Order: sequence, then C-alpha cells, then structure tokens
Amino acid sequence: MRKMLTIISNVLRGSASRNGAELVSEGARVVVSARTYADFTPQATFDIKKCDLHKLEEGPPLQAVLTREEGLQYYRMMQTMRRMELKADQLYKQKIIRGFCHLYDGQEACAVGIEGGINLSDHLITAYRAHGYTLTRGGTVREIMAELTGRRGGIAKGKGGSMHMYTKHFYGGNGIVGAQVPLGAGVALACQYLGKNELCVCLYGDGAANQGQIFETYNMASLWKLPCIFICENNKYGMGTSVERAAASTDYYKRGDFIPGLRVDGMDVLCVREATKFAAEHCRSGKGPILMELQTYRYHGHSMSDPGVSYRTREEIQEVRSKSDPISMLKDRMLSNNMASVEELKEIDVEVRKEIEDAAQFATTDPEPPLDDLCNHIFYNDPPMEVRGTNPWTKLKSIS
Repeated sequence: MRKMLTIISNVLRGSASRNGAELVSEGARVVVSARTYADFTPQATFDIKKCDLHKLEEGPPLQAVLTREEGLQYYRMMQTMRRMELKADQLYKQKIIRGFCHLYDGQEACAVGIEGGINLSDHLITAYRAHGYTLTRGGTVREIMAELTGRRGGIAKGKGGSMHMYTKHFYGGNGIVGAQVPLGAGVALACQYLGKNELCVCLYGDGAANQGQIFETYNMASLWKLPCIFICENNKYGMGTSVERAAASTDYYKRGDFIPGLRVDGMDVLCVREATKFAAEHCRSGKGPILMELQTYRYHGHSMSDPGVSYRTREEIQEVRSKSDPISMLKDRMLSNNMASVEELKEIDVEVRKEIEDAAQFATTDPEPPLDDLCNHIFYNDPPMEVRGTNPWTKLKSIS
C-alpha cells in the first residue's frame, strides 16, 4: 500500500526525470487497474431516432435505457462479428474458404439489436447472410469458422458451409432467395399451435422483397394472426442493383399493406432493440404479424465474388463508415457517458482478435469430414439406412 501511494504521489507531482517518467507510466497503470465498477455510470438514457409507422397509432419509445453491462455485451458481440467477417474475407482470398460466402460487416446492429429485443426461446430464420445470426443464436466463432472451411468441427459438421448454419431455435441460413419467409411463417404457426407464447423472427433482404411467395405469406400470416415479425434488412442493394432501380416502392415497411409496419434505423443497435421489443409485444399480445424495415448497409460486396465498387463508389462506403458505423456509434455513446474506459474497450478488442485467430487456426487444421459421414443426418431419429450415391451401384449409409 505504501509503495502504491508513493507511486501515485510521484505521478501527481509529474516528475520530469527518466525515473520519474517510468514511475508515471507505472502509476498510470496502477490507477487504471484500480478503477472499480463504481467509477463508471451503471446506466444511461439515450435519444433514438423516431421510427416511421404504417397502420400504427403509436410506435417504439424515442429513448432507450442502456446499462453498462448491456453496452459491453453489445460491443463485444458486434466486434466479434466484424472481426470474424474480416477473417473470413482473408481466408477466402487465400482460397481456404471456397464457394458462396456472404459477409455481414456493417449490419451488426441488426443482429445484435434483434437479439436484445427477443428471447433465446424465440425462433429465427434468415437468408444466406447468416454468420452474424448464427453467433447471436448461440453458435461459437470456432464452429462458424470451421463450417466456413468445411471441417468436421463446423456447426453443421462441415457439410453446410457459409449459407447453411443452424443452432437451437435458428433455422438457417437458406440459399434460395425469399424461400425462408414461408418457412418462418410455418415456425410461427407452430408457436401459435403449441401455445408457448413464442414468436418467429423471419428475415429477408430488399432483393427478396419483390418475391411473390413473400406476399402470399403476408396474407396467410395475417389471416391466422401468426406471431411472426417479418424483417426486411434493407442494405440499399440487391446484389448489384440499387433499391431505386429494383422496386417501384422502396417503402418496404408498408409492403404488408394490411400488416402494421415500422421503418427503423438499422445502424443503431438501441433503435433496433427498442423496435424489436415493440414488435415482439405486438405479436405476443395476439395482434398477429408485424413488419419491420431495417435501413442498414453492408461494407463488403453482395458476396465474395462481388468487389462491391462497380455499382457504388468507395466514397459512399467510406461516408457510411465515418458517419453511421454501428460499432463506433455505441462506443462513442459509452465513452461520452463514462460507461466504459478507452482501455477497457481496447482490452475487449484484443480478446476478440485472439478469439478470432484461435478459431481460424482451428478452422484450418481440423480434419475434413470423411466420405462415410456424407449422408448422415438426412432423417431425424431413424435407424441406419442405405442411400444411393451418384449412381445405382454406389451405396452410402445414413445414420441419424
């Protein structure tokens, strides 16, 4: 204790000597490490952007309460998503990841905000930009990275790849544009039938929003008052086509017509969370489905085969990064309200980077699944059976 007081005393005196400089550095470390939770603001209230409404008299609140614990949790999760996707980009360019690969960086506030507004016992289904949701639904970075490289330790045993990942209450990861929407309504029907007060979040992009099957699903969901939150992640471009060139009406939150809708700032995790809470309460109260449009932005191209700069400028991407980045927005809020320190957030960054590197190491060294595993898990809980291969003479065994 006496030594500590001496060090701090020297720090305050600001000794100019070399030894004094060393003591300043050491003292600073002591002061930082000695900070307790009591030094930080435990929670703060923030103004959030008003949602545009369709067939609703009232919308989500215009303020959101954020606790320090929630803020650190959201920050870590979004940083993990961002770093994981950047590592996937690197591994793809090294030809370690092959095939389709759609990255989620830029849209992290959508996945984290949605998860903050529902329960883990609720259900979620999305399209093929699914890495972030696999993480928020309980998958690990290690399992996701190994799935991307097609290894045995992947979340789908190395047989699903980027577009087909699953966890409990998470139904993918679906490769056919828009096809997950009627499936999501089916999950919502099961929620209603079983009477567990659960709901299904059904996500699709602006590129899928013109699909006929989506409008058929709206109709059935509304008729049966299904507990389903339809969410359009509008990242401004369907593949390489801007929404203005693809849709006669870009008011996606009004597309449900007879279904109430919200247009939400999808770059603000708190705005997404509060809107999702509002939508979830709407569904659980028996009012039927609701539609949300999250206005967001992807930093990468549509997929890894798309450089992403032939239909938009680098300046446009940089402007979004500098003005609306979801991670920077949360970080600034926390620092400006004394909810965290710069050192603490840097420490999280270091931990996240290490987790990503360890996962990448596993994903490149874990063995690929053997051919004998190819047909496993075709059916659930059935006795072993033979499956025809690529010709009638090739037989493979399927084990549930």
